[in-house]
Amino acid sequence: MLTQIKGLHHVTSIASDPARNNAFFTDTLGLRRVKTTVNFDAPDVYHLYYGDEVGTPGTVMTHFPFPGAARGRTGTGEVGETLFAVPPGTLDNWSDRLAGRAKDLDRDTRFGEQRLTFRSNDNEAFALVESEDARVPWTGNGVDEDHAIRGFRGATLRLADTGAMAELLGFMGYQKAETRDGVTRYLIEGGNPADAIDLSQADAAPARQGAGSVHHIAFAVEDRAAQLEVRRALTDTGYAVTPVIDRDYFWAIYFRTPGGVLFEVATNEPGFDRDEDTAHLGEALKLPTQHEHLRQQLQQHLQPLDA
Repeated sequence: MLTQIKGLHHVTSIASDPARNNAFFTDTLGLRRVKTTVNFDAPDVYHLYYGDEVGTPGTVMTHFPFPGAARGRTGTGEVGETLFAVPPGTLDNWSDRLAGRAKDLDRDTRFGEQRLTFRSNDNEAFALVESEDARVPWTGNGVDEDHAIRGFRGATLRLADTGAMAELLGFMGYQKAETRDGVTRYLIEGGNPADAIDLSQADAAPARQGAGSVHHIAFAVEDRAAQLEVRRALTDTGYAVTPVIDRDYFWAIYFRTPGGVLFEVATNEPGFDRDEDTAHLGEALKLPTQHEHLRQQLQQHLQPLDA
């Protein structure tokens, strides 16, 4: 069993409009845009990162907003829902705030936690989960500290068969907590508060990625040495794992899980302040070195974003 994984690092999804995506996560959810960069493989498309003040691992939601992207189809083999932690007693306030800004608002309870579920304009599924969470939130976008999102609580994976994924999570250091209403929760100890993965088995067609779909889910390790240990263990177990890739703000490896979900293992180092002062994170367009020669062209092409 691996001991290096410390909970979630980030979740990356696909969107259809950069300005609308930016407004939803900053103005509506109150997160900070901590990095404005571009997709390494498609530099004419933004890669936008949202999180707490410094983009602490376990708080960061990221998006590839492909303008005009067709909407994805929900199904199996995907991250079906991303869970954010909010303070106990705040869901009424959040329900009022999200009214008219998000879709399909509903209230439920899972594993004893009160939740407010909703969807973005791209139909991406989220839940705000009341949770005792000591993380210091970002409050610069109009949501006060008593109500603000603390970071991720976790994520729900929707699968045709949960057996192989349960085995993988156990290998990654997660322990089965409980099963309720057909959903099984796995928790990891000794890491960050984004420690929950819920497995939901569904009789549905495979998901088709598009706007509103999670592209991949990333798990955190402290540093590159720990990442190499994880990579070695995964490859020894039979997983086809990519070489280590420098993503400027972390190093990453990727592998496809038996249920179809793309997993990433990302380092907590070096962080989002490696090329910007903390006070100005996310304000300037930051380009990977290999795309710096395209700066003038990209600045003319990319849709302007509000601060």
